[in-house]
Amino acid sequence: MSTTTAESVTERLVVLNLSEGRIFTMATDGSDRRVIVTGGHMPDGVAVDADAGHIYWTNMGVPNLDDGSLERCDLDGGNRKVIVPQGVTHTPKQLYLDRAGRKLYWADREGMRMMRANLDGSEVETLVVSGDVVADRGDATKWCVGVAIDHARGQLYWTQKGSDNAGRGRIFRAGLEIPAGQGAATRSDIEVWRDGLPEPIDLEFDEGNRRLYWTDRGDPPAGNTVNRASVDAIVRLPPEVIVSHLMEAIGVALDVAGGRLFVTDLGGSVYAVGLDGAHTQVLAYAQGNLSGVAFAKFKSR
Repeated sequence: MSTTTAESVTERLVVLNLSEGRIFTMATDGSDRRVIVTGGHMPDGVAVDADAGHIYWTNMGVPNLDDGSLERCDLDGGNRKVIVPQGVTHTPKQLYLDRAGRKLYWADREGMRMMRANLDGSEVETLVVSGDVVADRGDATKWCVGVAIDHARGQLYWTQKGSDNAGRGRIFRAGLEIPAGQGAATRSDIEVWRDGLPEPIDLEFDEGNRRLYWTDRGDPPAGNTVNRASVDAIVRLPPEVIVSHLMEAIGVALDVAGGRLFVTDLGGSVYAVGLDGAHTQVLAYAQGNLSGVAFAKFKSR
């Protein structure tokens, strides 16, 4: 005689505390908060593979020391492991998990490049080089920060934030593969998708509705916001502001099926907001400087 154990699904957020080097999880109503990782080296970007039972994150490190890294742990924080060691990527920022392609994509800020690797950290590749690490070190217009993937069109999106509140931030896109015969620094398929932005940071892509969402740290009214725009529009209208009055917005995560998004800011708050901008809820506050956030459905028996 056999028995079947019902599988339950719990919706949770995984949040990075940049200033304290911690990772915590919590329910999507802000309850049941648990610290699962400590001792991070300025963690910034996070992605969750709930089916495989893994959380991945980037450690920015100290920018002038070139000591960034990528790590992985189980959903409860156990089995922590460095998968991309120091010296391979300079200042890794937002992280994207490509479940279909089994790759991790990330932006390297002071490294001025877009990168990817296998889920175990092997086969690290540079897909885009936006500047010279020595000659352009102080040019924030060449710093890569956010990343998202459009699988339908096979395109990579990323932000280059520009100096603080300078209005020189841009969002770029290019193919997932470097054109034949070209290199990461010379590829000809790079397009400026948006420019003149205050200070764009993290990205999230809604593939079903073909909309790109992004946070912006710059000055109000366009900054301290979450924005979105269609990636297929022939006429590029000004972006739609979904959330405003944030305290230096950083992380954004979509729950399209649930009709909501989650956002973090350096002021230490986590918010839940309807995709139409309505029903803003403060899920946590005064939690230090928060950076990346991920929404995931954890399965248990």
